Amino acid sequence: MARRLMTIPGIGPLIATAIAVLAPAPETFRKARDFATWLGLVSRQYSTGGKQRLGATTRMGERSLRRLLIIGANSVIIKRHVHAAAKPGTWLAGMLTRKPPMLVRVALVNKISRIVWALMVRGGVYKAPAMAA
Repeated sequence: MARRLMTIPGIGPLIATAIAVLAPAPETFRKARDFATWLGLVSRQYSTGGKQRLGATTRMGERSLRRLLIIGANSVIIKRHVHAAAKPGTWLAGMLTRKPPMLVRVALVNKISRIVWALMVRGGVYKAPAMAA
């Protein structure tokens, strides 16, 4: 599993091993958002009367994995000229021009954590999405 997780940009041997060891079985979570919630990466929800309001990130989850994933996302942002996911015209490049750097890191970690859950549940290796023309 660790080898398959290392195909995701921002996840190296240390992070992949930590996820494989510390994370519970992927079947424990119904969907990827639940896994991100376990890591403490989703927004707090204030819902009433059918109206949903999202607040700040809760940070009430697995602290060590969340920190490691933020470090991995930071490496993707620092080395963005190498990673295809951070080239100009992509989601990450657009976020970096509009938002504060730390907010972009946490958003990228949220995205990475959902990819991690999908790989753990379905198997296979990470394939970068094709660029739109």
